Formats: sequence, structure tokens, C-alpha cells
Amino acid sequence: MSESQKLRELPAVHEVAERVKAPGIPRQLVVAEIRRTLDDARREIRSGANHGLPIEARVERALAALERPSLRRVINATGVVLHTNLGRAPLGPLSTCAGYSNLEYDLATGRRGKRDVHTGALFERLFGVPGIAVNNNAAAIYLALHELAAGHEVIVSRGELIEIGDGFRIPDIMLRSGAILREVGATNRTYIGDYRAAITDRTRLLLRVHPSNFRMQGFTARPELEEMAALGRERGIPLYEDLGSGCVVDLRAFGIDEPVVSDSLRAGADLVSFSGDKLLGGPQAGILAGNSEIVARLRRNPMFRALRLDKMIYQALESTLRNLLLERWDRVPALRMIRQTDAEIRERAGRLVNGLRGLDAHLAPGQSVIGGGATPEQSLATWLIVIDCADETAAERRLRENDPPVIARVEEKRLLLDLRTVLPEEEEELAAALQALS
Repeated sequence: MSESQKLRELPAVHEVAERVKAPGIPRQLVVAEIRRTLDDARREIRSGANHGLPIEARVERALAALERPSLRRVINATGVVLHTNLGRAPLGPLSTCAGYSNLEYDLATGRRGKRDVHTGALFERLFGVPGIAVNNNAAAIYLALHELAAGHEVIVSRGELIEIGDGFRIPDIMLRSGAILREVGATNRTYIGDYRAAITDRTRLLLRVHPSNFRMQGFTARPELEEMAALGRERGIPLYEDLGSGCVVDLRAFGIDEPVVSDSLRAGADLVSFSGDKLLGGPQAGILAGNSEIVARLRRNPMFRALRLDKMIYQALESTLRNLLLERWDRVPALRMIRQTDAEIRERAGRLVNGLRGLDAHLAPGQSVIGGGATPEQSLATWLIVIDCADETAAERRLRENDPPVIARVEEKRLLLDLRTVLPEEEEELAAALQALS
């Protein structure tokens, strides 16, 4: 059949509308979807493609998809704790405030309040200094540079001009903020004397960036934070450290060596910033904490309103901060996952595998990773569930198509699952999804 014949055989809009079954869907939306599907079909015919399904079936499938939420809960069996594509830090149970809330209302006085009051007291108690939050860490960096150094120079080591993810680079953020970049040192070695020699009457900020998403080894050097803080005090210039991953709890006992926020503040940093959805274990946010006068300036900057958090994010962040303050580590899923021992994971995985029938599954030692642009080259010992199957790629796809979707790993033609990142309450669903592969 020729292209023109195929185009002529496409049904009219009203013909499809009579056959489509879409109860509860507005007719206007049904007609619009029919037109969209017919346009797609014409493009396919002209390109030589063949969808195969009748037009009305395609329309019904598209309308059904519109009724389903796009953002869905998934079971993360990859062993990557802060999985960027899966929302980074997993959130614990959270009952959002339905209806109205006291987001910007002072219940004690009956007057207008400020939305950051819901996290302010928790920041003070956690870090010993004031803190504010914006919508992500790139926004936090932008706000700090815009307020403290717009039109003036910021001194930073060449070895710290990093890309923080999805193409966002520190120099680009600095440029947009209006700050002028003053690079010092070499890529691999920078000394305190380099900073001292670069200070002029146009210098407004010393910037230190923690390379949380890479490691530089070998012939390297950079000054201690205390040295930079002393230089800043000597010359009357604030020291700002971007910590990136935002480790609030010392995790070295669990094999994770990341700078702790409170340590940077004690070492003399006037301001620190970090992400809320990495090692903090909360929702996406950018947190700035430090000297009270500096934080007050940041809060007065008009960009603070443009970058502010939504009420649901404030609720999730408040819940996370409270759990951290009260040391309820198991209520912060990311920290609970990191703190699990390989022996605990082996016990959980063994129980799950023993319950499977007709599936070739066994355990093998492996490694979990933190992910999310944090703790590069650091991993955690774990035990993996290994599924031996004829077509591991097809099995992985079937797990992704499960409800809820299960995200696994395929390595060396093996289907692998790591229970470190599977919540205990998800194990039954995971077992059912695996059993369906048999």
C-alpha cells in the first residue's frame, strides 16, 4: 500500500471519537488527544514507521496514561544510596499538612510570620549558628556570591573550580552572580601564600569548594581551613566554604570520610553551604549557615525570595532536621541505609532468597556506593542477590515494568539486587516482583 493510500485510510476525528471508550474524561481532552494521535500516525506513515495499534487503542492508552501519576514510588535495589535519578536521599514517612498551614503566620501573636522560622531554631541547635534554606545548593552558592561579592573579586583555587552536576559549573554560577573570579594556585597544588598574594582592595570573599564528587590524589596540596580562616580574619575578608554533600553526622565509623558541617564552622568558616538531599538525608534544598550578620544579609537579599522553599519542602526539611537533632538516625532513611552492616544485609537477603521458588538465586559479596555526587571512591561492603537467568536484560526490564517498579543492576551478564537501599517494608513487594520472573 502506498503512502498516500495509508494516509487516506486514517479515520476522521469524529469516527475515532465514537469508538473511543473514555468514561469520565472531558470530551474536549478526548478530541485533542485524537488529533494528537492522528498527527503522530501521519508522521509515522511518512517516515515509513508502523505503530501497529488501531488509532482508538492508542488514544485510550494515552488517556489512561494521563490519569496515572507520572511521579511514582520505586524500589531502589541498586545499592546506590543517593541515587540522583531516583530522587537522591529517600524520604521517610511524611504526612503533609492538608488544607491550610501556619507557613507564614505567627500563631502566638496572630500576625504575619516568616516561613523560615520552621527550620531556623533547628539549624541553630544543630550547627550553633543561624541558617537559611533555598531551593538547591547551586542556588545557595549563587545567593552567597551575589550578596557578598557582586561586582568584586572572589579568590578560589584552580583545583576547586568543579562541575557540580548536569553541566553546572562553579565558574558559571560565579559569573551569573556578578562576582569576579580570581583563580590562584595550580590545578593540583595551592598554598596559603597564593591566596595572600591575590588579595587586593577589590577582594570581598575567600571561597573554598569541597570536591565532593571527585578525588585528586598524588602530588597535591591545599591549605587547611584554619589557615584560610586566619588569613580572612587578618584581612577582614569572610571565608565561605561550599561543602556540597552536607554531612551532618560523622560517618567515619561506617567507612564514609566526608567533612562534617560543624567541623568546618569550628575551624573558622564564616559561611558554609550544602545540599539538603545528599548526606543530610532530606528533601532537595540548599542550606546556608554561619555568621549571624552574613546570614541576615543573605536573608534580606531580594533573590532569597526568588529562591525560597515551598511549604511541602519546609515540612520535609523540618522533619529531617528534627530527627537529626534528636539523633533518631533510623528515621532518616539514607543514614539508616549507610549505617547497616554487611552482616545485617546478608541476613535480610538470605531470608528473601530462601523464600523464592523456581528461581536460580544466590548471594555474593559486593559493594554499595553513596552516589549523588558524594563520597567518590568510597564504598560500603554488602551482600548482593544474584539472579541467574537466560536473559538478564529482559529480566531487568520486567522488574522496571513491575508495579511498583523495581530498579536493579546488570553487571557481567548478571542481574544484581542490593537490599541496602530497599526499605524493610518493601521486601515483600520485591519478593513478589522477583517471584514473577520464575
